[in-house]
Amino acid sequence: MLHGYGASLLEGSLLTLAVAFASLAIAMLLGLLGAIAKLSRVRPLRWLAQTYTTLIRGVPDLVMMLTVFYGGQVLVNHIGDRLGWGYVDIDPFVAGVLTIGFIFGAYITEVLRGAFLAVPAGQREAALAFGMTPWQVLWRVVGPQMLRHALPGLSNNWLVMVKSTAIVSVIGLSDLMNRAGQAAGATREPFMFYLAAGGMYLLFTSVSEWGFAMLQRKLAIGVRQVAV
Repeated sequence: MLHGYGASLLEGSLLTLAVAFASLAIAMLLGLLGAIAKLSRVRPLRWLAQTYTTLIRGVPDLVMMLTVFYGGQVLVNHIGDRLGWGYVDIDPFVAGVLTIGFIFGAYITEVLRGAFLAVPAGQREAALAFGMTPWQVLWRVVGPQMLRHALPGLSNNWLVMVKSTAIVSVIGLSDLMNRAGQAAGATREPFMFYLAAGGMYLLFTSVSEWGFAMLQRKLAIGVRQVAV
């Protein structure tokens, strides 16, 4: 059915997932740092975090990807020439992961910030009054509630991130979209292969939605649900 390109699409799918998970790790780290900065009383940190989120909202993902890959290549080699290095070739996987992680770190910043503000301040104060350390308060009181509040936003961002990994194909990474494009060009049957790629993305997002729904139900144990 796929003219022998099934294995190639599967390899591209695995690379797509690798990009997505590595990008998620970076995005979560940047999101946590960004949320802390936005909630900080230090004005320069708040200004820096606000600039970061504003920049990401205003620049298209594709423009950011091309700027990091090609612009970064020029910048790194310009610096390398001055330091006497040889030619440095930026790996497309590294460029793709860093760019997608940087982009979604801004969105996760807002998700985590909102989740922190959703936890009543009185609970943190009560936990401290009972003699808990700040770390214990975060781990036992604030953290679990933050996760419950943040989970819908994290779920949405993850689903969008999985689909956004398709832009790494423009910088030559052999992900699912790149492999589908190669197969479509070789067989002149673009509908078949792009439909197959779309089906793989749908599978990824469907499994992810199921997993997040399971986690949401687990975190909701003992929480009173308001009838709508």
